[in-house]
Amino acid sequence: MNDNFEDQIKKNRNFLKDSIRKTVDFSKTGQNTGVSAPPVEKPVNKGADLIDLVVDENWESKYKIPLAKAMKNRKSHRNYAGDPLSLEELSFLLWATQGVRYVEGVNAYRTVPSAGCRHSMETYLAVFNVKGLKNGIYRYLPLSHRLVFEFHEKDLNQKIINATFGQQFAGLSAVTFIWTAIPERMEWRYGPASHKVIAMDAGHMGQNLYLACEAINAGTCAIAAYDQEYADKLLRIDGDNEFVIYFAPVGKLHKTKN
Repeated sequence: MNDNFEDQIKKNRNFLKDSIRKTVDFSKTGQNTGVSAPPVEKPVNKGADLIDLVVDENWESKYKIPLAKAMKNRKSHRNYAGDPLSLEELSFLLWATQGVRYVEGVNAYRTVPSAGCRHSMETYLAVFNVKGLKNGIYRYLPLSHRLVFEFHEKDLNQKIINATFGQQFAGLSAVTFIWTAIPERMEWRYGPASHKVIAMDAGHMGQNLYLACEAINAGTCAIAAYDQEYADKLLRIDGDNEFVIYFAPVGKLHKTKN
């Protein structure tokens, strides 16, 4: 191994540690200097096409599965049946991964944990086969539990495959979740100590998606290997203040024979 390779290993190991917290002057963060907290949700352009999702306060009675069974059955699925997701099923998955339970002050308390309740993620969807939705890129609005249609993209299936370095199943799903990070939301509170916990927050969402998929006879496979610049350009985001951090295709599973 060359020295540069060893240096990279050492640097990335240090990223996983929390030693940085001992070096940060938290008095300089936006929170402690009186800067207003960043919004918990990206704004929507005037006149945007908004889609109401299914609201249900009793998801647990509608999609019944024992937690232990969901955890035992959880696995990565890369082969999907081709059946469409219903809008209700998609609504449930969105609620499970970023749904807001209640808002208090600058905090939106959700179905997944986040360091300091900062929730740095935005949820985009590449929709291919969802009943009632045209194909294209959407974004989830957790505060109102709605979707906003962002844009139509020609050859979207292939472009999602390209964005994930040729992983075919990423473009053969019913819908592919694409999570982006807006680091400023976390940096407002934690400054330079923000970035490890942003990555941890992404993992919380991914696991909730896996477990929720078990309840609707669907599967997912988290993807962390993707072309960063291509993916950011595809979503029309700047790649600095907001950038892609995680992909997760979702599709219905083949029915098993008794």
